[in-house]
Amino acid sequence: MSAKDYGIFLPIGNGGWMLSTTAPHPEASYAWNRRAALHAESIGLDFIMSMAKWRGFGGTTDHWGRSLESLTMMSALAEATTRVKIWATLHANVHNPAIAAKMLTTLQDVSGGRAGLNIVNGSYAGEFEQFGVWDPGLGHADRYRMTELWTEAVCRLWTEPSVTMRTPYFDLVDCASRPHPAIRPTLISAGRSADARRFQARHADGAFLAAESLDEMRTLSADVHARAKANGRVCKTYSMLTVVQDTTDELAARKVKAWGEGVDREALALMRRTWGVPEDQARAWAAGATGEAAFQTAYVAGSARTVTEHIEYIVREADLDGLMLIFPEYDEDMLLFGETVLPALRAHDEASP
Repeated sequence: MSAKDYGIFLPIGNGGWMLSTTAPHPEASYAWNRRAALHAESIGLDFIMSMAKWRGFGGTTDHWGRSLESLTMMSALAEATTRVKIWATLHANVHNPAIAAKMLTTLQDVSGGRAGLNIVNGSYAGEFEQFGVWDPGLGHADRYRMTELWTEAVCRLWTEPSVTMRTPYFDLVDCASRPHPAIRPTLISAGRSADARRFQARHADGAFLAAESLDEMRTLSADVHARAKANGRVCKTYSMLTVVQDTTDELAARKVKAWGEGVDREALALMRRTWGVPEDQARAWAAGATGEAAFQTAYVAGSARTVTEHIEYIVREADLDGLMLIFPEYDEDMLLFGETVLPALRAHDEASP
């Protein structure tokens, strides 16, 4: 891998990462995702990653109302690609660790050692109540305790002849999972809470962080790096960035304005309610939201030079090890980025100590 890792968040849910009626609308299909994965490989990105999503947010766009299953799709993309890292997502509250261990061992075999597992523990009740696996008695700290035991079980099943564990969340009795992966899959975790950062420092190879400001991102990244070092480990830190690129800053700004005009306020409101915001507050926030709310992540809009300088700046100033990129236009914009921005980022990395 390069000095900094750059990858793509695949559009596994319809609409990708834009909540807008006027933005490009990728469908939740294997064809879309395979094309994006092949673009990522051809332009020289380091990894591809997909989320796990079980219920969408409705609205005019039916945002994420249609989605594919992460591990199944990523196994197919492992066969379609040869170089990029293949990072899939599993919910620890959905999959028994013995099932997860076997699935990732299979993905590691299919990919020739490129597999990674993004471990999430389920935080939105509506996703899991619909199929009866939501435990309302588990608080935030309890979910991370469950996830820590789950991760320990998976890692032991990858290396030990048999595993016996009795926990409040699952039991393994003389449980065997063979073959073992020749190379342990990369472990990824997303989250910004203190519980999340403790987990990342103890178990993850990579941490995906979100913040309200560059200063906060710098603080979170430094904290994960320091916690991991104290544990005798290395955990890389990443954030997400949406790229809106065109030949000039003015043309890119026009895209942002046009896409913002179609912001899906119903989907925004339901998303906030899913996060636990009371319905009246969620609707009031969505009604007053600006067009920028159509973007689910921070974004950069501009020419190749503007995009390159922005990425170099935030990676340096926030002490990040890389970025997971989102492209509203997964075809044209990805190829343009690969021709103009990525080579400049690689040259910058090579020139840096």
